[in-house]
Amino acid sequence: MTLPLVITTLFLDIGGVLLTNGWDRKARVRAAEKFGLDYDETDERHHLTFDTYEEGKLSLDEYLNRVVFYEKRPFSREEFKSFMYAQSQPFPEMIELMKSLKRQYHLRIAVVSNEGRELTTYRVRQFQLNTFIDFFVSSCFVHYRKPDADIYRMALDIAQASPEQVIYVDDRPLFVEVAQGLGIRGVIHKEYKTTQKAMEGFGLSLTR
Repeated sequence: MTLPLVITTLFLDIGGVLLTNGWDRKARVRAAEKFGLDYDETDERHHLTFDTYEEGKLSLDEYLNRVVFYEKRPFSREEFKSFMYAQSQPFPEMIELMKSLKRQYHLRIAVVSNEGRELTTYRVRQFQLNTFIDFFVSSCFVHYRKPDADIYRMALDIAQASPEQVIYVDDRPLFVEVAQGLGIRGVIHKEYKTTQKAMEGFGLSLTR
């Protein structure tokens, strides 16, 4: 007799799932327009150093020294950082969906994300993510970045969950595929309705 699948844990990305991306291309284009930066030059510098920032090996100030403040600017560092933080906005329906699933099914929820320390800390506090997320396996804390499979292995170890007990929700197909390679069940997030439907397929239906 086959026992029914029991999901105990959700692994969630932040950017693109619970919130907008913290510092993506669109945000950097807006920054270049607002602050009069050469986008191509700053974008090249960004790509050469951002992975190091997300791995927790650079502070936000050190990242900005390399990408923006390598020469004198007519605006302050604090003005620029305030703009960066302001790019983060919530997806209320997705946040409420995860909160409701947690309450109804007594799930543990973990974040598995690629983000820098200061942006992560701001986003967690600003949107009170720690009120329903149990732990954060963020690249800046653990020094692994997706799609390195070790970040998922670490999350499994911390959760003390077997892969088949976990659903991982991310908007990047490659990241979901890597997690699935470890036996974790995956949902490629596109919009609220399709993700809700996918959760129902795993037996996580909201009662009205």
